[in-house]
Order: sequence, then C-alpha cells, then structure tokens
Amino acid sequence: MDFHEDNKSVTKTIDSVAEIVVKYMSERVLSMSTAESCTGGALSEAITSVPGASNMFLGGAVTYSEELKRKLLGVKQETLEKYTVYSRETALEMSRGVRELTGADVGVGITGIAGPGGGTEDKPVGTVFVAVSCEGGETVKDLALYNEVFYEKLDRRSIRELTVLRSLQMVYGLLTKKNDTERNGA
Repeated sequence: MDFHEDNKSVTKTIDSVAEIVVKYMSERVLSMSTAESCTGGALSEAITSVPGASNMFLGGAVTYSEELKRKLLGVKQETLEKYTVYSRETALEMSRGVRELTGADVGVGITGIAGPGGGTEDKPVGTVFVAVSCEGGETVKDLALYNEVFYEKLDRRSIRELTVLRSLQMVYGLLTKKNDTERNGA
C-alpha cells in the first residue's frame, strides 16, 4: 500500500483549502501569483481548479532552473551561492520576485527536493521551503517533510501534494493573521 492509498483525503483537502483561499481573497479583492520549482505548477493548478479563481489569481511561473529564478524572479546569485537553491532565503526572494513581476498582493515561492534523488545528508529528499509574501507580512517555512511519521511512504507525487496543501494553509494563515491584526488596531 502506498501513500496515496493511505491518504486519499489529501487531494480533497487541497481542493477544500484552495476553495477557502480563493473565496477569502476574492471577497477582499486580493490577488496572488506563484513562483514554483519542485511543485512544477501544482499550486497554480490547485488554485485555478476552483471556479472564480480568475478573480484573484494573476498567474504562476515554474522556475525550475537557477537561471530562470535569477532572470525572471530576481533571485540573487549570491543567495544561491551562499544558501543554495533549496533555502528559506531563495524561497523568500522567489515570493518577493513574483509579487514584483506580476503586481500581486500575495506572492508564494516554493523550492525544494521532491526526490527520489537529489537529497543529501544536510538536505534530504523532503526538504521544501515555502515563502509567502504580502504587504505588511512575510512568512517562510522549512516544511521538513522528511520528519513526517509516514516519510518512508512519501514519493515525489506525495511530497508535491503535501507542499501544495501546506502552501495554501500558509497563505490563508498569513492573510487571516494580518486581517486579525488590522481589526484589532495593531
């Protein structure tokens, strides 16, 4: 039995969270763009699968190569050399870069190692960094999917699916936290 048979609810959960994010952002007239590497456009696909996504989704860039991360998103060569492409610093520059490129209110940057190869002792398969950037707030997380209890069952597809789910949760979390702060006068 593989991960997908054990966790058929992941796809349904992605769909549900994507609907919540699209609705929340549409109601507040907020826009989003994505810069994806290891997810290969899966976050954009999840968002655009929701009816009404055109009200809030401006577009996405699959920037798989370091060259495209630099040229399209403005990720600095120094960042790639000092921290590597699989780092919180790179994810944050990706999220900022896609916001600047598209004029979106929210930018999401995703970079990591989905496997099955490419991992190292320092950065094993399942090392994924997600950054969400918006005016007045940013968050970056190392999803560290290699620490999941079911890690042995994770394959490339499931790492990408979990990354999409966690990314959507991060977007919603940052936006609702920001909204609560504004409501409470902070």
